[in-house]
Amino acid sequence: MDTVINATDKALRTLFAKPHASRPCPTLAEQSTTLSAAEKTLAGALMRVNHVGEVCAQALYAAQALSTRDAALRLHFEAASREEGDHLAWTRERLDELGARPSLLNPLWYAGAFGLGLVAGQLGDKLSLGFVVETERQVEAHLASHLEKLPEGDHESRAIVAQMKDDEARHALEASQAGAIELPTPVKRLMGLAAKVMTTVAHRV
Repeated sequence: MDTVINATDKALRTLFAKPHASRPCPTLAEQSTTLSAAEKTLAGALMRVNHVGEVCAQALYAAQALSTRDAALRLHFEAASREEGDHLAWTRERLDELGARPSLLNPLWYAGAFGLGLVAGQLGDKLSLGFVVETERQVEAHLASHLEKLPEGDHESRAIVAQMKDDEARHALEASQAGAIELPTPVKRLMGLAAKVMTTVAHRV
C-alpha cells in the first residue's frame, strides 16, 4: 500500500505541482535573448516537447524503481529520476518565460510511460536497464536536433537543452555500466516510432 501511495504521490506532483530543481538552471554568461513572435512560438513548442519528455522520464524511472527487487538498482533509478526532475523544473520554467503552456496530454503521456516502465521492469533488471540506455540515446539524439532547430538567439533554451543532452548521455552510460543488455532492433524501432508520435503531437497539443 505504501508503494502505491508513493507512486501516486509522485505522479500527482509531476503532473500538477510546480517542480523545483536541485541545481541552478543552466545559463550562458552575458547572453541575453531577444526573440521575434515567430521565434518565441517555435521555442515554446520545442520546449513543450522537451517538458513532455521529462514528464515521461519521471514516469519511467518511478515504474522501474517500483519493479526492481535490487535495492542498489532502485537507488540508481531514484538518483537518475532526481536529475530528470531538474530537467522537468528547467523546461517548465522556460515554458513560463516564453508564455507557452505544457502539453494538455501530460496525464496520458505519464500513464503510457509508467506502463512501459512497468513492463520493462517485469522483464528483468538487465532488460530494464537496456530500456533506459535506448531511451536515453534516443532522447540525446532528439535534444541534439532541437539544438539545431531552436532560434540561434534563444540562449536560455539552448543552455538548458545542452545540459539536458549531457545528462542524458551520462544516464545511458551509467545504465550500460550497471549491466544493461542491448535491446532487439525491432524493439528499438518501435520505441523510435512511439517517440515520433509523441513529439509530433506534443509540439502542437
